[in-house]
Amino acid sequence: MQNSGDSALPDLLLRKNEDRRLRVGHNWVFSNEVDIKRSPLSAFSAGDPVRILDHQGKFIGNGYAHPHALVCARIVSRHPEYTLNKSLLVHRLNVALALRQRLFPQPYYRLCYGDSDGLPGLVIDRYGEVCVVQISAAGMERAKDDIVAALCQVLQPAGILLRNDAAVRELEGLPAYVETAYGQVPEQLTIEEGQARFVVPLLHGQKTGWFYDHRLNRQRMTHYVKDKTVLDLFSYLGGWGIQAALAGAREVLCVDASAAALELAAENARLNRVDGRVTTHKQDVFDALRDLRTQERRFDVVILDPPAFIQRRKDSKAGTEAYRRVNQQAMQVLARDGTLISASCSAHLETQTLKDLLLKTSRHLDRHLVITEQGHQGPDHPEHPAMPEMEYLKTFFCRVLPTQ
Repeated sequence: MQNSGDSALPDLLLRKNEDRRLRVGHNWVFSNEVDIKRSPLSAFSAGDPVRILDHQGKFIGNGYAHPHALVCARIVSRHPEYTLNKSLLVHRLNVALALRQRLFPQPYYRLCYGDSDGLPGLVIDRYGEVCVVQISAAGMERAKDDIVAALCQVLQPAGILLRNDAAVRELEGLPAYVETAYGQVPEQLTIEEGQARFVVPLLHGQKTGWFYDHRLNRQRMTHYVKDKTVLDLFSYLGGWGIQAALAGAREVLCVDASAAALELAAENARLNRVDGRVTTHKQDVFDALRDLRTQERRFDVVILDPPAFIQRRKDSKAGTEAYRRVNQQAMQVLARDGTLISASCSAHLETQTLKDLLLKTSRHLDRHLVITEQGHQGPDHPEHPAMPEMEYLKTFFCRVLPTQ
């Protein structure tokens, strides 16, 4: 890796004692931590490279700034000679690639997970010969061309898609767009996960098209479903339900509000030759659970993998209530000795909060609930120990019984 050779970066100075969190490894600088008398934020433009110094002028790291965001700077290197450029990107992507190749035999995984891989504001999912990139920070947006060039050098992909249409970009004042940055990108392609194959929509699917983070949780699920009836809620492309059928589930019902997603779920069931045991149903999940309860339908296994009900901290109260409601409804359609697999991808919902919610809900229904396993995000979404923000996915495997 070559150094930047740039010693003329502008300085961003912190207030006294505001460097402690950064010294132990956190990468974000918040706007109230900056000494605005000596380094006014108004002097910077969004994405400007900066040298971050403590109150005494000692070097902490090089990064990029955003004067109008709560996270007003992010560190990309703790070495004074390295800044965000193609050379650093190539190095970090090679390091990230080495981990994924060690863990996964097939080239289907999250190649880069932001700060955990030393590249804040950057997510890259690999779909064989195609890479899908999501940029969520202004500093990374400035490096867009270098990102594409670095990916070409590291992977020699057939195509690179920029799926820069996530709502989080609004916080950085960045426009939403989807574009092919290199080569050819098909509208959809086929990936492999375990024994299953899935058609994944790259251009119009959720997030980058597929959710690699639940891979190991879906593997855990297969031990619970043989000869069982399974309800897959918020099923999207059938990632849980189809693998349940492949693992021997007697009957699987996939419920989602998206007709387009369910069309692909049905196609994926045919692709895996389990379409005789997998059916789909288009309806809002809350309404579907109400109707299933009215019909006195019961399932041996209910899989609950909703979208993030808590997008921002201020949504915590309403979002937590939504998790409570949907988990209660899910328990009400469980068979007498059933398994509830309950997940949350909301970073603002703490693991203990979800656990407490499951306990209180089961007691409210006069059920006895025990947790048999707990799942997390997969190893291609590594957790940064100094940054709790990088830990978001939690999954509980629960046995639910009548109280005796």
